[in-house]
Amino acid sequence: MPIVAIDYTPAYEQGAGIGRYVRDLVSALVREDHETIYRLFVAGASARQLPPPPAANFDWRPTPLNPRWLARLWHRLHLNIPVEVFTGDIHLYHATDFVLPPTRPQTRTVLQVHDLSFVRVPEAAEPRLKAYLDRVVPASVRAADHVLADSQATRNDLIELYTVPPEKVTVLYGGVDRRFGPVEDSQVAIVRQKYNLGTFPFIFSLGTVQPRKNYGRLIEALARLREGGLDVHLVIAGGRGWLEDPIYATIEAVEMQDFVHFIGFVDEADLAALYSASVCFAFPSLYEGFGLPVLEAMACQTPVLTSNVSSLPEVAGDAALQVDPYAVDAITASLGTLLTDSPLREVLVQRGLAQVKKFDWQASAAQLHQIYQNVLDDTKFT
Repeated sequence: MPIVAIDYTPAYEQGAGIGRYVRDLVSALVREDHETIYRLFVAGASARQLPPPPAANFDWRPTPLNPRWLARLWHRLHLNIPVEVFTGDIHLYHATDFVLPPTRPQTRTVLQVHDLSFVRVPEAAEPRLKAYLDRVVPASVRAADHVLADSQATRNDLIELYTVPPEKVTVLYGGVDRRFGPVEDSQVAIVRQKYNLGTFPFIFSLGTVQPRKNYGRLIEALARLREGGLDVHLVIAGGRGWLEDPIYATIEAVEMQDFVHFIGFVDEADLAALYSASVCFAFPSLYEGFGLPVLEAMACQTPVLTSNVSSLPEVAGDAALQVDPYAVDAITASLGTLLTDSPLREVLVQRGLAQVKKFDWQASAAQLHQIYQNVLDDTKFT
């Protein structure tokens, strides 16, 4: 029976983004595969901090060494301490967060690269993190037996920017958890009160407060909409990030202090209500490896505006308004249309429900199980 170790550290450490991706993927894998032996590696944790294993064929492999220390040991000091020291003997290791640790020669490896935003949009990256990723990600991609990309756009970036052989990269889409759907008014009211959102109509946006999310231009568009007579606010959910000061400066420059609401990192259980409470969801990001919030908003029957770059057209299809994220005029005009054109809103809602059905965690888990088998069998990918 094959033994597969999966790096579960992002799921343990990160509430959003990659953390949610890994949590939902592993949850689907628990339902999909009852035979393979899985070891979930968690850096920076002890056994008593973890819940019972999710299934009989899953087990935890924690270490008190946190990810920062492991990165120093593995990628700064270049100590050849194989990950099997923590996981025990395994046949395959799945690195879920861009970077591959040292492994024993006989261990097969799968590496997940969620995006190459630090290459495509370097001005939006934190400089020290970018320098680290520029050094370790290409090396990890070269060393891995197979690479997973969250979208065709990211796969194309890997092939173009890192000259990865196409047969070495497979797209593994994310999915939409079943908890995302329209929420009753009573629950919406509770969530509005929890985040002090009153009763005003609002555009919702989601993501860490950082330049790549393009909040500055979205705030400028909000100001123009209000100048044009639309009484609408902007609610941004997401933790503090990096290079934030220009975003806050924009709020002051366009005098939107009373109309832009940063509610910080929100409980996952509240997201569906926030999508449902909003008049539309705006996601004009400069780059996304996948863009899961677009699909979550669609599942909640909320009209969506997003960007026409990177993976977002691939994810949104014809179910969202797509704009040039660098053009404030285009963002403003499309938001205005989305807020006022009721027939268009209904068309996009129906298209969104159909689009969501194309992305399913259970299908992704079945695909991942097959990828593991192919890598272990050294099957050529096409």
